[in-house]
Amino acid sequence: MPGIKIDKSYCKGCELCVFACPMQIISMSKEINLKGFYCAQVHEPTKCIGCRICAIICPDVAIEVHNYGTQFTLFEY
Repeated sequence: MPGIKIDKSYCKGCELCVFACPMQIISMSKEINLKGFYCAQVHEPTKCIGCRICAIICPDVAIEVHNYGTQFTLFEY
């Protein structure tokens, strides 16, 4: 099962990952990070398919996707 790790200290709240996620499991949190931005959070981690689109689109490299087992790919990169 894939897992998403979002480094809140790097996230600037651009919401690109929210719109890019095909499973709609990323949302913006109500917490403010140290830089003063609302950062992204994963609200349904069990629905993640490990496509890595969120990590690819993140301009701040704040998202890591780790795959533990079967990986499904929507696109060939």
